[in-house]
Amino acid sequence: MMTRQDRIIAQLTAALAPTALEVRDVSHQHHGHAGWREGGETHFEVDIASPAFDGQTRVMAHRLVNDALAEELAGGLHALQIKIIR
Repeated sequence: MMTRQDRIIAQLTAALAPTALEVRDVSHQHHGHAGWREGGETHFEVDIASPAFDGQTRVMAHRLVNDALAEELAGGLHALQIKIIR
């Protein structure tokens, strides 16, 4: 069974063909906060570079990432911090 981190990597890779990608589960940093639950996999940080971002504003690039992860966001992913690498 794939972890949420594995699914995020797979979905971003399929949708955006990143040239650099780092995904970190930082759920432990949010223990007791909104959206946190036992077992983690609720809060993630993503650093990503992709040719899909060429000519896009930062907001548009974030929307591409959010669109690629829509299923995860609808299914329990509470927080996603995105860093677009240029």
